[in-house]
Amino acid sequence: MKIASEWKDYEILDMANGEKLERWKDIILVRPDPQIIWKDKSFPGKWKEVNAKYNRSNTGGGSWEYKKNMPKVWQVKYKNLIFNIKPMGFKHTGLFPEQAVNWDWMMKKIQEEKREIKVLNLFAYTGGATVACLAAGAQVCHVDSSKGMVTWAKENIISSNLQDKKVRYIVDDVVKFVNREIRRGNTYDAIIMDPPSYGRGTNGEVWKFEENICDLVEICSQLLSKNPLFFLINSYTTGISSQVLENLLQLNIQKKYGGKLENGEIGLPMSHSSLILPCGIYGRWEK
Repeated sequence: MKIASEWKDYEILDMANGEKLERWKDIILVRPDPQIIWKDKSFPGKWKEVNAKYNRSNTGGGSWEYKKNMPKVWQVKYKNLIFNIKPMGFKHTGLFPEQAVNWDWMMKKIQEEKREIKVLNLFAYTGGATVACLAAGAQVCHVDSSKGMVTWAKENIISSNLQDKKVRYIVDDVVKFVNREIRRGNTYDAIIMDPPSYGRGTNGEVWKFEENICDLVEICSQLLSKNPLFFLINSYTTGISSQVLENLLQLNIQKKYGGKLENGEIGLPMSHSSLILPCGIYGRWEK
């Protein structure tokens, strides 16, 4: 498992009873997590000072309970990257801190290449990977079906002082956009995708991970340049093994370009503890 252990503005303070106690810079949040199935709190006293808690509903969804001094938006920093954090519906904050392990990997690959890399970021959300790749010197095409998420990504890019870098924002269904890029003859040196388990495109197009991921990887393989650098798939879909992601990359990318494959889990450490919270899986291909 690859562990995002280099954060200074984020940490898990404790976790128990299906909840994690987190510090986002100066703000303490309690959010549910299905991986936390043990009951004993390691640091019971730390749970007393909380700014907000997300309570799950028995009927699905849930809502935030604000305790004290809770800003509508604030910033956290990871190395030289700055992100805007906001409590959202369904427990999210607009950032997945475990993805820092992938940001570090992508930035290193881009910086070592000594040429300008064109990156395609699909299901790009609030732009964590977009910010990382721009900071490393790449140009990025950022694609997401949610206008609100793309607006948030722009805010993150401005906060990180990267607004003058080469970035293209697309609000569209990912599959439709990829097919259009193929017809246009556009190519990319690196592709990142973080597809949801289930989602809808701009015009109500239904996305189901198990049914659609194979076809998406196959058509994305047609967008790679003659000298591609990497292809990264992230997933939070329950029940899918990281080996499945590697298998897709082997069949669609390595078969044509050679290179190396890797798969595994990503996670977050709990401070002052040896406990690790599993947070998702990845499959990577690199030249």
